[in-house]
Amino acid sequence: MTGYLLRRVPSAVAVLFGASVLIFLLLRLVPGDPAMILAGPDAGPDTIASIRHQLGLDRSMPAQYLSWLHGVFTGDLGRSYIIGGQISDLVGRGLTNTLVLAAFSLLLAVSVSLAVSVAAVLWNKRWLNSIVAAANTVAIAVPPYVTAVLLVLVFAIAIPILPAGGIPPDGFFAQPDITVQYLLLPSICLALPVTAALTRFLTEALRTEMRQPYVLTTRALGISHRQIVTRGALRNALPTLLTVLGIQTGQVLGGAVLVEAAFAWPGIGQLIEQGINRRDYPVVQALLLFSVAVFVVIQLATDVVHAYLDPRIRIGGRS
Repeated sequence: MTGYLLRRVPSAVAVLFGASVLIFLLLRLVPGDPAMILAGPDAGPDTIASIRHQLGLDRSMPAQYLSWLHGVFTGDLGRSYIIGGQISDLVGRGLTNTLVLAAFSLLLAVSVSLAVSVAAVLWNKRWLNSIVAAANTVAIAVPPYVTAVLLVLVFAIAIPILPAGGIPPDGFFAQPDITVQYLLLPSICLALPVTAALTRFLTEALRTEMRQPYVLTTRALGISHRQIVTRGALRNALPTLLTVLGIQTGQVLGGAVLVEAAFAWPGIGQLIEQGINRRDYPVVQALLLFSVAVFVVIQLATDVVHAYLDPRIRIGGRS
């Protein structure tokens, strides 16, 4: 397992390096100048030039990139141009809120997809399969911002039983029942497309396992259909679930931008939106690179778990 992990690390490092270069260059192509925003509409050329010098924007592109990369490695991400404050503090506050929302959404998605997929295979009824297929199609087709508006209209305005947005006023751990109320609407909005994808892949994987020769053997031994599905087929289908879950985790982080904006959730997504709108390069650079790093780590962890469940992968060195 250690050898397999060591073979995967260089590609992960290469992806992070390439992402850092692309993020740095693409942000410089965005129209707008942070120095002009800070100086104001009535500032003269000398004032703007002075601010650009203070921010280091008058240096060459390679010098700016190397300075930023040095700060990433040393943990000194610098200060925000426009929003204000240390970037590490801004990321720390937003990261906690985003991780709580993402974790709750993924837990909800995995729980529902497991239950629906196992039920669809245990009770292989045409009407049940039709309902699951239709629900999956709707969940994938409807954009998260549309789902967010509908959920707020129904459960916060028409039937006011849940808060329309924000985070628990006393923190996430002071009153768990209040925390769940604040988490439900944004988590459902994030979890719907993930649940649909997981359910579709897991259901098909389970049906494929049920056609394998070992199922005939276990049936001949008198083992019940329920035990075959829940103990045999489900275990063998888990690698498929883990692979899709790793990909969908990245989708959750990407979808958090819209969902956090819709529900006034002060997380990483909302911080990225503020940074882009205000041309705050250091904040956006740090957050985008962090998002890529999280996605790479999740993919690496998914590959390791997959290799653990299937020894053929780590022995052959395949992913």
